[in-house]
Amino acid sequence: MSAWLYAVGRWCYRRRLTVIALWLSLLALLGVSAGLWMGSFNNAFEIPSSRSQEALDKLRMTFPQGAALSALAVVVAPEGQQVAESREQIEAAVADFDGLPMVEAATSPWNEYVDGLISDSGRAAIIQLSLDFGGEAPTEEQLAPITDVAEDLEAAMPAGTQVSMGGEAYNIELPHLSIIEGIGLIIALVVLAVVLGSLIAAGLPLLTAVTGVGIAMALMLLLTRIFDINSTTPLLSVMLGLAVGIDYALFILSRHRDQLRDGLDPEESAGRAVGTSGSAVVFAGLTVFIALLGLGVANIPFLTVMGIFAAVTVAVAVVIALTFLPALMGLLGERMRPKPRAAAAATSPRRPGLFAWWVGVTTKHPVATIVTVVAALVALTLPVLGLQVSLPNAGQQRPDQPARIAYDLLSEHFGPGVNGPLIVTADIIGSTDPLGLMASLKDDIEGIDGVAQVPLATPNQNADTGLIQVVPETGPDDPATADLVRALMERQDHWLAEYGVETDVTGLTAVQIDISEKLTAALLPFGVLVVGLSLVLLAAVFRSVWVPIKATVGYLLSVGAAFGATALVFNYGVAKEVVNLERPMPVISFLPILLMGILFGLAMDYEVFLVSRMREEYVHGKSPLEAIRGGFVASGPVVMAAAIIMIAVFAFFVPEGMGAIKAIAFALAVGVAVDAFLVRMTLVPAVLTLLGEKAWWLPAWLDRILPTFDVEGEVLSTEMALKDWPGDGSVLFADQLAVDGVVGPLDLRLVPGNVIGMVGPTGARTGAALALSGRLETTGGRARVAGALLPEAAGAARRRVSYLDLAHVDDPAQALAAMRPGKVVFIDSVDLITSPEAHAALDSLMDRVRGDGAIVLCAAVEDHLTDHQLDGVFAAPSAAREETRA
Repeated sequence: MSAWLYAVGRWCYRRRLTVIALWLSLLALLGVSAGLWMGSFNNAFEIPSSRSQEALDKLRMTFPQGAALSALAVVVAPEGQQVAESREQIEAAVADFDGLPMVEAATSPWNEYVDGLISDSGRAAIIQLSLDFGGEAPTEEQLAPITDVAEDLEAAMPAGTQVSMGGEAYNIELPHLSIIEGIGLIIALVVLAVVLGSLIAAGLPLLTAVTGVGIAMALMLLLTRIFDINSTTPLLSVMLGLAVGIDYALFILSRHRDQLRDGLDPEESAGRAVGTSGSAVVFAGLTVFIALLGLGVANIPFLTVMGIFAAVTVAVAVVIALTFLPALMGLLGERMRPKPRAAAAATSPRRPGLFAWWVGVTTKHPVATIVTVVAALVALTLPVLGLQVSLPNAGQQRPDQPARIAYDLLSEHFGPGVNGPLIVTADIIGSTDPLGLMASLKDDIEGIDGVAQVPLATPNQNADTGLIQVVPETGPDDPATADLVRALMERQDHWLAEYGVETDVTGLTAVQIDISEKLTAALLPFGVLVVGLSLVLLAAVFRSVWVPIKATVGYLLSVGAAFGATALVFNYGVAKEVVNLERPMPVISFLPILLMGILFGLAMDYEVFLVSRMREEYVHGKSPLEAIRGGFVASGPVVMAAAIIMIAVFAFFVPEGMGAIKAIAFALAVGVAVDAFLVRMTLVPAVLTLLGEKAWWLPAWLDRILPTFDVEGEVLSTEMALKDWPGDGSVLFADQLAVDGVVGPLDLRLVPGNVIGMVGPTGARTGAALALSGRLETTGGRARVAGALLPEAAGAARRRVSYLDLAHVDDPAQALAAMRPGKVVFIDSVDLITSPEAHAALDSLMDRVRGDGAIVLCAAVEDHLTDHQLDGVFAAPSAAREETRA
């Protein structure tokens, strides 16, 4: 892959204006399209196959009024007055509400069939509305006529009256960005300028990251017409896209600047930077991408959609870094080359002495380091035992939001439970006294602990379904409300035995509780998936058993610490003022699973960038301790800069972030800080020091079955080092190329125009042909075939070298005639060419290739090749004996 990325980097550098124009045109096209055709966000959280959701869906069919989208107007009279004094104006407003086309029904506070719409004090009243927007979440513009009626009512009431709209329809907090989030980008710019030593160079990662986020956001807004996307998704994607987009560009750009400092040509440097650091960026982006898609494990649609769009944002960031960035490098050209003073300035802030000192401390006292870090992180994890989660509600919005104002007024005058009523449905089709049955159920429910009131208990018009509205004593995100839901569900068997009716508990609050519980239950399988993926990926990258185990344990410590810190601040209210939190509250239900997914990808990034350099030092002959220290000093500054940038981006989404995103941003900022500085840059060197040589041990059987990932561009580095090898004009040159157990070490050289024979047993002969054509993995030696280096560029060799085994075709003549030859052609089982047509087809093929390529005819013995004019015969060496030369 690194060789392909190298070619992509050079192509984008040469065609910089075209590439830049394509990306900017795409941004403009998607942006305009999104502005013209975007839909609305949908904050209706649903969960398929849950009992509460199925009951709600059934209610929509049998009792549509009870399951309709709801809103309410809260009317609060001035101190010392009663709402009854303004009944005429309120009733007129009820009629105005009822006359609006989107309002199916408007219920007066004095409705004789509904209790509890006037507060005990008489100062407050509720007007209930049932709305129909065709199943879509309404926008502010669509709700404007309803809001206008409420404003007219407030104007008609005595001075000091409050009329506030709230309820399910108004529980929409639109995503927004403020100047505070921009401070994170300013900090990122400062860090980039220090690391790269140039303000111009520092601007490139910001430009590419913003472009990538703009494209992803425009695409998301455009697709709101097709997908149900909740309002948390855009901000999550913006936050994640900026963080990874800047970091990915930094890794590539810092390599480019270092190479320019060493005197490399700008175009060549751009290609190598994309081929080497770009390989690590692809791997890093892939881990985040897979982890985000893995959110679908929970089988909750809105979470799956959130994961998909966040993953798309990361994918766009990767592609932008691999293409748009080298094009910008080409636009700046030589201006990117550090000057002598700039080079010195760029290296001095990194203070390699500081990194050398720190890694010296951690590796000199590894046991003390490990005990201290683990103890601290375990202690920080303990508050997670009290972690409270819920889905967003109006009470978690900013105090100035209309829905929050209505929520607070309801809590003050009617009790917190009014904001999260439950619905009990009853299948009463077999009852001969539906009204009496509903009254009995109402009496039973009123006697359950935690029930404040039962304002409504009525059958539908067909008398086949009963609806009972239950107001809890506690708010929708209070754990006691979930206990009440369970208590109501436990009564189902009793009611079936007592009254012969089947009941269900539903409503928005019950559905949200189900979702929270299902998300919590999904943590274990998702955790197993993430941990398993971590072990496999890192074992493949580092060819080690202990490194992935150590990395995974470190990841779990980071996740636990992030969970604990989030619970401490958001649930317990410790230092809540620092994050601009008004009061302690639950965090959004999908934060734990989301944090596990995102932090997994980011933690693997830091592990790869840091430990791969240590492994490189070890492979090049340094002792384990020297390799750890040398690798840390070389890669630590960039890893630290990347972490600081990511923390800054996340942290500045906290102060002004909407309720859900505030906790997510805080948890990610803490998680990245802990993982980068305490786990990767402190715990990892200490653990590797204790492991010593064992850190890089991998059983031979596991080495054979694990895939190989070239995350540091080793293939490209090898190709660059051997780019002039062998330099003799040959089209095939093999030097001790071998395949264990199949082909012994072979040496072979072919020049354009050569036609040779290769003979030997099927295993050795066919194995040699497959190895030389890039179709069989080699275990020793190297070769260059048709310009492709083996074993590093086997894929390129397969594309450039043709191989045909006549033993596997029905008509040799037809197969030979249809063959599109590459630079080098291997024809196996030539013994089977017996017909004149096949001979003619082979002669024609040889004429086509002989001009600038070479042909190898393979047969069991030399006698089978006497019909062909050959330049020589080569005996394929088997693995069991010494090679033979022809």
